[in-house]
Amino acid sequence: MVGTALRKAGAVILIVEPLDPEVMQWLVARHPVRYAPDLARDPRGLRQALRSVQGLIIPPTVALDAETLARAPMLRAVGRLSAGAENIDFEACARAGVEVVRPSDATAQAEAEFLIGAVLQMLRRVPVVNAEGLLVGRELGSCTVGLIGMGPTAQPTAQLLQAFGARVIGYDPALHANDPLWARWLVEPVGLRELMEQSDAVCVMLAYFSRYHGLLGERYLGFCKANQVLVSLASTSLFDEAALAEVLGSGRMAAAWFDSLEPGMLAPGRLLHRIDTVQVTPRVASTTQESRVRAAWDVARRVDALLQPGSSELLPTG
Repeated sequence: MVGTALRKAGAVILIVEPLDPEVMQWLVARHPVRYAPDLARDPRGLRQALRSVQGLIIPPTVALDAETLARAPMLRAVGRLSAGAENIDFEACARAGVEVVRPSDATAQAEAEFLIGAVLQMLRRVPVVNAEGLLVGRELGSCTVGLIGMGPTAQPTAQLLQAFGARVIGYDPALHANDPLWARWLVEPVGLRELMEQSDAVCVMLAYFSRYHGLLGERYLGFCKANQVLVSLASTSLFDEAALAEVLGSGRMAAAWFDSLEPGMLAPGRLLHRIDTVQVTPRVASTTQESRVRAAWDVARRVDALLQPGSSELLPTG
């Protein structure tokens, strides 16, 4: 099937990201497709391949900037299977009339399970001193857990937390406290300082925009509950590096787990260097066998819709 895709000339869709075979077959049946994963490591070759391409599916390692878009005069849609938006210049895409398609909620369940697993591990692996003077772990069911960001991942996360018996509170700067979503998801809305003061564990899922740069800084991190643990799936640009290093280095925040971290933040000379209560994973929260299939179908169907003759509707991005 892939061989057939490679032999088709004048590809309408260029696929650089490996896809589920059934999804690939579906696209090949509907469009001239070129499957070329090697272009992920060949920026020059990728730009040369874009001249007649209308749809593009790329992995997070591939950058889509104004220079690349200038080589793609016919491009209408670019798909990204992962939930992250790194390496994509959204302003340049908007100027070029290119719609960025990401999975809407295909990764939500996978990310929710990752968050729960990470919180459980930290509550047990990072002990606290109890009333008897013993070092002990904690149970999730007795905790208050704060959710920062009420995107698609927040709902299954809240449901799983509630199944454990945890109290769930939340904050989202774009969501009014009277919004019916809070009641529907059984999450208690609170202010950000209140969330930090009350939460034994914090899960950060807030989508990053430049206006949120450094939001989690001294003004809020400095008031975190003693022995708090934090798990973040969000961009580290949400955090003020100095404030984060202070609460972790002092031990007030017991541990933090980032599913991605800005390159170099743990390097010698940086404030988080030598703080051994920071754990980092390479963006694995959203990547499961099941979520990859869901994401591939979601992106493929929406790219296909955008490339249909006469289609001028801009579908919502994920």
